[in-house]
Amino acid sequence: MQLTQIKQITGTLVLKTGLHIGGGDTEMHIGGIDNQVVKDPVSGLPYIPGSSLKGKIRSLLEWKLGLVLASDGKPFSFKQLKDGEVNADAGNLLRLFGGAPDKEAGEKINAIGPTRLAFWDCALNKAWKEEILDKRNLLATEAKSENTINRISGTADNPRFTERVIAGAQFDFRLSLKVHDGEDLLPLLLQGLKLLELDSLGGSGSRGYGKIEFKDLKAGEGLGERVTRSNARPRKLNAGYRLLKSASRWRKCKR
Repeated sequence: MQLTQIKQITGTLVLKTGLHIGGGDTEMHIGGIDNQVVKDPVSGLPYIPGSSLKGKIRSLLEWKLGLVLASDGKPFSFKQLKDGEVNADAGNLLRLFGGAPDKEAGEKINAIGPTRLAFWDCALNKAWKEEILDKRNLLATEAKSENTINRISGTADNPRFTERVIAGAQFDFRLSLKVHDGEDLLPLLLQGLKLLELDSLGGSGSRGYGKIEFKDLKAGEGLGERVTRSNARPRKLNAGYRLLKSASRWRKCKR
């Protein structure tokens, strides 16, 4: 097994609706927001953790590939790959995202090799921040009021405020994809990105939070390869990615 390439996949992640990814607050502030979003400790601006993207995309792909029941709801790993007959793409899922080691699945682990994907945290796009936040003197987040309606009295119970990153916010999306022996795992990754667009990111997705869109996706070579191949240029993924959005191509992806 030989590492033949490291692709850098970049683009812009645009929020179509408000996004809430919790910051794990341990303090309660009287009159403050109940659920705050995760923020950069230096700038104080919200960001999207790479771990949130990786976990949600992996989960959606596991559902699509029919692997959730095989793992009893836990992340699909080498133990399930060893124990039963699963979808042929299960091995490719583990190639992309990795899995918990299993001492009895040594041959499978060696055959699949190291994790191919490395996600980056997504910071607010600098140009969007300067144009929307700085020039217009706006905040990057909003306080969304939430409550439960009493079915008998029709009144609101348990009012609370959830912080959300505002709709329209743009983040710099980036991940690295290692390629071994000329393998092509990009189509499976693109399916995962499309599934994320069709579903949601972060909390309260069933209530309209976290609808996102990827724009200007490009696949280029990493810094190490650009040093040795100075003519390397990023390849736009827009055309192929739009094909995934069509019904005909989406049906083909399911097979």
